[in-house]
Amino acid sequence: MNPKPLAPDISVTTQVTPAAIAAAKAAGFRAIINNRPDGEEPGQPSSAELEAAAKAAGLEYRHIPVVPGAFSDAQIGAFCDAMGGCDKPALAFCKSGMRATSLWALSQAGKLATDEILRKADACGYDLTPLVPRIEARARGAQG
Repeated sequence: MNPKPLAPDISVTTQVTPAAIAAAKAAGFRAIINNRPDGEEPGQPSSAELEAAAKAAGLEYRHIPVVPGAFSDAQIGAFCDAMGGCDKPALAFCKSGMRATSLWALSQAGKLATDEILRKADACGYDLTPLVPRIEARARGAQG
């Protein structure tokens, strides 16, 4: 597990295992947000396994499964709700960290400037340039 901080209250990482949940707790995380659908690849821990490990460690757990590149408004809203309602800092993950970073970016549209969102994502190794039109459309919607 190699958490990459997007902001003081949220970091992203690659796939988390039940064994890594204790390490996340030791690193100071208070919530886990899983953005992978169950069964995406063989050997992947199920959401139920991860939730049990998180609860055993005293961490909050949210499951917001997203298929790569297909972010619905409901999923973005669920991520916003998770960030607004969970203890922080939170650790969001998917297979590579890209979906978790993208959900964070879309949740920040209208709150942070698009350039700042892109800069923070880039500092963590994620190029969100293809997401700019959607970030800007959400920002316009948040202001109107």
